[in-house]
Amino acid sequence: MRIIARRTLREFWEKYPDVEQPLRAWFDRVKKVDWQTPTAVKDDYRNASFVANNRVVFNIKGNDYRLVTAVNYEFGIVYIRFVGTHREYDKIDASTI
Repeated sequence: MRIIARRTLREFWEKYPDVEQPLRAWFDRVKKVDWQTPTAVKDDYRNASFVANNRVVFNIKGNDYRLVTAVNYEFGIVYIRFVGTHREYDKIDASTI
């Protein structure tokens, strides 16, 4: 998958260094896959949650952080829409961010 934008992840782990390795691992794994359907995502990430507008929520570092993406399955693109602490995630609407 093509991931847009890695910079968002990097800026976040510069603020929260403890999440750098888990985010790098997520990025490295996702760039090698070719998700055609939500089922394919679920096969790779059992704890992924799906919300409206093709949003997929990933639990990062034991659910300490959340990563919200928008996935365009047809074109093989994953858009980073939000990365934050669990508390910050509780304040957003994942389906519209």
